[in-house]
Amino acid sequence: MELTTLVVAAIVFLVAFTLFRRTDPRLPPSPMRPLPLVGHLFYMASDPRPQFKNFRKQCGDIYSLYFGSALVVVLNGYDLIKEALVKNADVFSDRPPIFMDLATGIKEKGVSFSNGDIWKEQRTVGLSILRSFGMGKNLLAERIQEEAVCLVNHLATLKGKPVDTRIVTNISTSNVICSILIGHRFEYHDKDFQNLMARMGILFSDQQNVSLVNFFPWLKYLPGDFFQAKRITSNVQAILKMLKKFIEEKRRHIEDSNEVCNLIDAYTVEMNKKIQSGIPTLLDDESLIKIMFELFLAGTETTSTTIYWCLLYMLHNPQVQDKVHQEIKEKIGTNRAPSIQDKTQLVYLNAVITETQRLASIVPLSVTHMCSEEATLRGYTIPKGTSIIPNLDSVLHDKATWGEDADCFRPERFIDKSGKLNVPEEFIPFGNGRRVCLGEAIAKMELFLFLAYMFQRFQFLPVNPGKLPGLDYECGLVTAPKAYDIRVVEIK
Repeated sequence: MELTTLVVAAIVFLVAFTLFRRTDPRLPPSPMRPLPLVGHLFYMASDPRPQFKNFRKQCGDIYSLYFGSALVVVLNGYDLIKEALVKNADVFSDRPPIFMDLATGIKEKGVSFSNGDIWKEQRTVGLSILRSFGMGKNLLAERIQEEAVCLVNHLATLKGKPVDTRIVTNISTSNVICSILIGHRFEYHDKDFQNLMARMGILFSDQQNVSLVNFFPWLKYLPGDFFQAKRITSNVQAILKMLKKFIEEKRRHIEDSNEVCNLIDAYTVEMNKKIQSGIPTLLDDESLIKIMFELFLAGTETTSTTIYWCLLYMLHNPQVQDKVHQEIKEKIGTNRAPSIQDKTQLVYLNAVITETQRLASIVPLSVTHMCSEEATLRGYTIPKGTSIIPNLDSVLHDKATWGEDADCFRPERFIDKSGKLNVPEEFIPFGNGRRVCLGEAIAKMELFLFLAYMFQRFQFLPVNPGKLPGLDYECGLVTAPKAYDIRVVEIK
């Protein structure tokens, strides 16, 4: 009887708490009253993009959500996102804890999810290394071109048979990252590497900014794996195990920095220089593994997903593909392979890539930021520790910037009247501010060279011309098209 009374009293309390709880008027408005304990989490759909769009119509460019007890503020529109992440970067550049980072066992290391002095030094060193690979002999371009050759040769063996290109492009883009990280590539038929790619795909599909496990990490201890916490941990650890093995196998005793040919060597040289000179440093093996982990995941999935979207858009817009083929034929021909020096000449191809990134918006809610101290934004108080979600959809699909046809695939919007590529500052698929994607330069080079090689040699055709694959997508950390087959036919 006492237990029943206690349960009823608890229910009455929670209902009363929900009905009469007052929202702090200093905070951005909420679209609905949060529930006890879980906040707005149970209101969220598996695909939050349409919801976030409706919340903006209801509340304006800035609004509050509670995920559990955590306050989350969503920013919409280019001006507001720029105001927070660029003009007030000192306040809005930290990262909150997320479950995938906790699952590594080396949280707050590396670049993506570290803060403060650790983040500053790791990012500075990481960018310096990647830039050095892109200078002089241009190691990055060479590695990408070598892999692009392997990719188109593999596609040629298919003889126009229907195929889902997702796996092979995943392996190709991952090989570029692997060649930069460890100086080694894998064959497409390597079963262990294919298994690793499958694990990585599952890891990305299991991740969402609004996932319950990000706000209630203890859910991993519940029986079963309803929230995929155990599966996320297992896949993260499998990838880290492979990277640790690479470091053990590939690390050399480097005396001359001219011998450096991969990230392991370059990071080790920089770390040893500081240690031997007595300079305080936060560079260590755990951060090296973490940077490799971040580049391996982000550098593979985002680039391959963009290529996957691009080919799908070509099926729906065959006239665009015809223009790409014609431009390549006129500017490069078929007697030599494309190079990075051709980038300025292939204006229309660049416009196609840019439009793909804009319309697909593959990381629609960016990566969550955190407010490091109490701040004021648009007249609202943002408490210290608040999670900040920049809604990139609200920028990349904004009709005020891109026109009434913002929901359509039209590469010409990026070409000015003089025929030159024109990319507005509102084009921010890699995010904005200090936390812009570390691998942005690699991704841009990969997208251009891979697609230039592919379009120079092949025409991409639907399996059934009367029934094109849909433009539906699957939500995860990256928004990818639902699986589809395509015919890859060599141009005669």
